[in-house]
Amino acid sequence: MSDFKKVAIVTGAGSGIGRTTALALSQEGFAVVVAGRRLEPLEETVSEVNEQGGTAFAVSNDVSQPDSVKALFAMTLATYGRLGLLFNNAGIGAPSGLLEELSYDQWQAVVDINLTGSFLCTQEAFKVMKDQEPRGGRIINNGSVSAHVPRTNSAPYTATKHAITGLTRSSSLDGRKYDIACGQIDIGNALVERTTTMQEGKLQPNGETVPEPTIDPKEVVRAVVYMASLPLDANVQFMTVMATQMPYIGRG
Repeated sequence: MSDFKKVAIVTGAGSGIGRTTALALSQEGFAVVVAGRRLEPLEETVSEVNEQGGTAFAVSNDVSQPDSVKALFAMTLATYGRLGLLFNNAGIGAPSGLLEELSYDQWQAVVDINLTGSFLCTQEAFKVMKDQEPRGGRIINNGSVSAHVPRTNSAPYTATKHAITGLTRSSSLDGRKYDIACGQIDIGNALVERTTTMQEGKLQPNGETVPEPTIDPKEVVRAVVYMASLPLDANVQFMTVMATQMPYIGRG
């Protein structure tokens, strides 16, 4: 067991915001457990952490499966002895299409990863954080601007991200008695692999397809690191980091 006092789990850490966050947390002195479904990109994240002098290890897991989540947290405890931060970042979307044409499987897959996965990880984090010494920790949920306003043809993603807001609020309230703080970061148009189509053009509510502005994901990660660095008696409950001129307020 190591003597690291700052330990973080980052889900969906094989690419995008998850990978960039893992690297930034490592630079802030966190030992980072990077989790995701595909081991190869997770190992690439670990290699980048190691190259910058940090400490990390990869766990291939499926956040929608209770046993897989339990194993992730058990491995973290066995390696580092405690957990200070959980970043619930894993998420997927359904193929863009008419609401009435979405299949049940497409709906359920998004619910399983985005909502059930975040709940299962939060539940295990509570179990660890309330019993460790010193007690407590922090949970940050990746919401999305879709936690507030929808995009066209995005019912599964939007519904789960609205639900994440409810999970954040409930976790924040229920965590008080254990010194567990919970907040949410809502991201708009950070330029990662899954959002490259923003610059090519996205369907708007008026039926037009137009390019949208994006921001460097490092600007988002700076916000996550700030949230993670606060003492447990302070909390950022909700923060939105977005491209200034993206369609958001009124989705226009």
